[in-house]
Amino acid sequence: MGIIAFLVLGLLAGAIAKAVLPGDDPGGILVTMLIGVVGAFIGGFLGGLLFDVDPIDEFFSISTWVAAIAGSIVLLVIYRLLTGNKDRAKR
Repeated sequence: MGIIAFLVLGLLAGAIAKAVLPGDDPGGILVTMLIGVVGAFIGGFLGGLLFDVDPIDEFFSISTWVAAIAGSIVLLVIYRLLTGNKDRAKR
């Protein structure tokens, strides 16, 4: 998969992860893309580790999208656990 396709995949996977887990997250489109790209790496790594497959291979493959979205959701939960409670604790 090319770098542009991977960035588009990351942007869409990050946006879907934010839609599945709505909340007040800092950052805009770049943070969403970063969460999606890193989430795709995490999803691909975990898919290879757990199921002995290479899920991040083609842009239009269902396994690519499932791995990217699942990895993005996991990363978004971790991101919120690390950064989310600081503002709420002050109130």
